Parts: sequence; structure tokens; C-alpha cells
Amino acid sequence: MQLVENISMSSENPFVQREGCVRPFLARPWSEVAFLLLARFIIISALFVLVLLVGNVAWDGFSRLTWSFFTSFPSRKAENAGILAAWTGSVWLLLLTVLFALPIGVGAAVYLEEYARKNRFTRLVELCIANLAGVPSVIYGLLGLQVFVRALSFERSVLSGALTLSLLVLPIIIMASREALKTVPKGYREGALALGATKWQTTYTQVLPAALPGIATGCILAFSRAIGETAPLVTLGALTYVARVPDSLFAPFTALPIQAFNWLSRPQTEFHVNAAAAITILLSFMIVLNLAAIGLRAKFQKRQR
Repeated sequence: MQLVENISMSSENPFVQREGCVRPFLARPWSEVAFLLLARFIIISALFVLVLLVGNVAWDGFSRLTWSFFTSFPSRKAENAGILAAWTGSVWLLLLTVLFALPIGVGAAVYLEEYARKNRFTRLVELCIANLAGVPSVIYGLLGLQVFVRALSFERSVLSGALTLSLLVLPIIIMASREALKTVPKGYREGALALGATKWQTTYTQVLPAALPGIATGCILAFSRAIGETAPLVTLGALTYVARVPDSLFAPFTALPIQAFNWLSRPQTEFHVNAAAAITILLSFMIVLNLAAIGLRAKFQKRQR
């Protein structure tokens, strides 16, 4: 009787959507239509402004995107200046940041999510990690200046810069990895334990592979943020003029954001064009990293299905 009443109500009420059916856009309630239109307008407006800004920068710096611009060192003459020291320094920073932050961040997330007991101490640690993720990047620059440059006497080297950026992205990696681990169903763990696997075998063979898409996406996005940071490197004391590429961990360095900042601070228009070209290259590199994160996530999700 109740089933017959529900069927009759769904057939009489035009706002009850049948399972598997999608109502036409104009057939929806006016409030839903207005909300969808407003959301689409906001998204399109934001994308339009973003494309306009990026296109303007790319248009200004397109004339300087030549092979000599990639293979030349900075110069006092704008037409001879290049970004060889800057992009090699950025690559050094990225590789060392991945080396330092990735195993520590993922390992901390696995411990907190799979092994740590839920008590006051772990809740305090989780609160501290969440707060550190929201700390301004310039604070990490001051921390790196005091600890790595002065206390540990690493000087203003590429090692100090990489360690500072590692501290910057470490809370983000931990939080992203923990969220990915939480999405793994408990049945994976219970099934492996029921078959006689140890806790580590369950985590290594079942939990981590299932959470790998989310972990990879979060880590790549964190590293793409690190490669574009300027404030901590400026605070750390990274050089704006370096006439050689880094050849060791303790070599002086510069990076693409620092080089672009240096050129923008000069009054000559030619240096502003160089800065636009450097920014275009940096944005392209960050877009490639983001596309790689999307591609990895889609690949692993397809494999799991």
C-alpha cells in the first residue's frame, strides 16, 4: 500500500525526480536554475580573467622565448640576459625538495593514519600540522634563515633553499596523504588481516596502492606550489645575480621567481619583457606539473577499476 502511494505521489509531483532520469534544465525549480546560472557565471568570469592575465604576460614575453634566452646567464644588458642559472637552480630546488619532503611527509601520514593511537597527543600533532599548512610562506623563510643559514652554517646555498621549501610543503603533503588514506575502504585492511597478512604487509600491498592516486596528486600540487614560491627564497637571501649553475649542495643559487622579481624591480622596459618571458616559462612548468597530477590520478583510478 505504501509503495503504491509513493508511486502515485512521484507521478503527480513534477518536482520528484525518477531514478536514472535527468530533468531538463528549464524544467527545474527557479531557485536551482538561478543558482546554476550564477555558479556558471562565476566560473566563466574567473577563467576569463585568468586567461586574460596569462595571455597578456605570454604576449609580452613571447619575443624573448629563444634558445639563447634558455642558455645564457644574467647580464646587465637586457638583450643578452638569460635564465640558465635560474632554471637550473629551480630544478635543483625541486629535486632536493622532493627528496627531502616526499618520504617524510608520506611516512608521517601513514603513521598517523594507520599506526598512531587516537589520543590527546596525536590530536595535538594533527592540530599543529593543520595550523602549519596555513602559515604564510615568508615565516618559513625566516625559519630557514635562522636555522639552516645561521645555526647550521649552510650559508645561502641550494641546500638551505631546498630544506626551507621542504618545511613549507611538508604539512600539505601530510594532510593530502592522510585524506587519500582515509578514502581506502576498511574492507581492504580487514580482508588482508583475515588472510594472515601483517599490519605492514596490509599497508604496503593494499592500502598504499589504493591511496596512491590521491597521494600523488597532493604531492605534485604541493611541489608545484614550492617551485613558484618567492617570499621564502627572498627572505632566505637567495642571490639575484648568479653567473654559474649550481654544482654542489652548498653552491649559491637563484631561481626563476627570484630572477623575474629582480628584472621587474628595474626601470628599463626591456628587463620587464625578460621578466614576462621568465614568468611564462614558470607558469608553463607549473601547468605541466598540474597536468601530470591529473594524468596520474586518472591512470591509477582506471587501473584500479
